[in-house]
Amino acid sequence: MELEPPPPPPPPVEPPSTCPDQSTASDPTEDDRTETKPFLSQTEILKALEVVERDSSAIAESYGSLFASLRLALSEVTSSSVDHMQCFSDAAGRLQESVLDASTKGNRYINSCLRLNEEMKGVDSLATQLKLLRRNVDALDSAVNKLLRLP
Repeated sequence: MELEPPPPPPPPVEPPSTCPDQSTASDPTEDDRTETKPFLSQTEILKALEVVERDSSAIAESYGSLFASLRLALSEVTSSSVDHMQCFSDAAGRLQESVLDASTKGNRYINSCLRLNEEMKGVDSLATQLKLLRRNVDALDSAVNKLLRLP
């Protein structure tokens, strides 16, 4: 939204001085000559006041429009920031849930591995026992075969 520039101010009108002339002349005819300065008429003063009032109104309207525009921009930025913070909060919450879930599953996996490791410690002795049992079965089989071949 582009604001229109205010109209240029009217040319300055200098009011006549109400102070007596600084001259030291005490001659009354000289005072009469100093009073011949042109005075502004009442209509000229009213016109100047109307111009000032119109300019002031335009400036006030311009400021009002500027502040409304700034208020809207600030509202949009604030709303956008709130939306981003809500999105960030949601994402952080989901990430936290995923991390907790992954951590729980990781701990279960580690515990399963530890249990399996404990169970596997007894496999060596079981393997040794199976080898010994296999030798004994082979020896028994050999002995039975020798006994059955006797003529």
